[in-house]
Amino acid sequence: MEIIKELWSFMKERKKFWLAPIILILIILGFLIVFGGSSAIAPFVYTLF
Repeated sequence: MEIIKELWSFMKERKKFWLAPIILILIILGFLIVFGGSSAIAPFVYTLF
């Protein structure tokens, strides 16, 4: 949780709010790769890439 607080304070202080969508997309893709590899939705995840 501390990393999220530090990242938010960095973006707020440096006015780098354009980083938020990039970080969000990377997190979503990471979850898809981790959970999609070992579940029933794996064939559908692989078709996205």
